[in-house]
Amino acid sequence: MQPLAEPVQNLIDAFTALPGIGPKTASRLAYYLLRGDESVALNLARALEVLKTNTVFCSVCHNIADRDPYPICTDHQRDHGLICVVEEPLDVQAIERTREYHGVYHVLHGAISPVEGVGPEDLKIAELLQRIQRSQTAGPTDPTVDVPTVEVRELLLATNPNLEGEATAMYISRLVKPLGIRVSATGARPARGRRSRIRRRGDPRPRSRRPQRDVGGDCLLCLNGSIISALS
Repeated sequence: MQPLAEPVQNLIDAFTALPGIGPKTASRLAYYLLRGDESVALNLARALEVLKTNTVFCSVCHNIADRDPYPICTDHQRDHGLICVVEEPLDVQAIERTREYHGVYHVLHGAISPVEGVGPEDLKIAELLQRIQRSQTAGPTDPTVDVPTVEVRELLLATNPNLEGEATAMYISRLVKPLGIRVSATGARPARGRRSRIRRRGDPRPRSRRPQRDVGGDCLLCLNGSIISALS
């Protein structure tokens, strides 16, 4: 069997290293770029080149952005007393598409998973606690500063409704309890199109499947199960 040309093999190996891409898919992608228009390959190369150099992690919410702080963190029109805690940056985009949430975010970059060796220290949980504590000692908001200083009054835990996500939400709930802020959580993820609601952790589950409007605090995010559907 004749070996592949080294540049082709290198590209296939690079694609195979990505999650969810096997050797066959990697080969198809490599030959598509090789046979296709040169501009496609060059645009991909340029995008990859600037991916690391032109992106940063927001020092406030730890989302991936092209500048620090992330624009939502500097938006004085957002409710900075309400923080939605999500696992990944893509979750922020999904919730923003609903246009029904007007608070701010905190990205954990994963979930607690002992099987995979991921503990609380590997996530942005300590940074979340520090963020809450800073808000409780900060003075009134200065409209001239980039990030508003508003005391955090509620956390909305929007982790995934699986074992790891639930464990992470429970861990965070216990940590912030002494700080005296309210903790709400999205309910179990429904099938697409099914309505749901956001309930406070510890609240009894509703007997009826009819949508509830009282989600606790100022979080009116339950309309048509928008956040849960967005994360589906």
